[in-house]
Amino acid sequence: MQFLGHVVRFIVAALVLMVVGWIVPQFSVGGFGSALLLSLVIALIGWAIEGIFGKKVTPFGRGIVGFLVSALVIYIAQFVVGGVSVSVLGAILAALVIGIIDLFIPVSTPFEAGKSRNND
Repeated sequence: MQFLGHVVRFIVAALVLMVVGWIVPQFSVGGFGSALLLSLVIALIGWAIEGIFGKKVTPFGRGIVGFLVSALVIYIAQFVVGGVSVSVLGAILAALVIGIIDLFIPVSTPFEAGKSRNND
């Protein structure tokens, strides 16, 4: 069941990225495949940053540092995924819109998923 949860999480993240691409100027995603790959790359870069610097600095952390790191991760991910075009302003606006959407559709982070699994 845990694998299915990850699949659903990436599908929801891809749909959110497509909505963000529709709302935010200077942020475009080629299609659902690009959005799905982009969500995977963002998750992997976020996981690497969390492993190096800790939870407070990750895109999943709260506050201005987490917000800026999220924008940086979105900007860097465009160089890995084809069909994605993001400017610096587009990455900042996308991080803001993703944060707002996350308030309404919360998706658990890998850190929180591990924490809840250890509590079971």
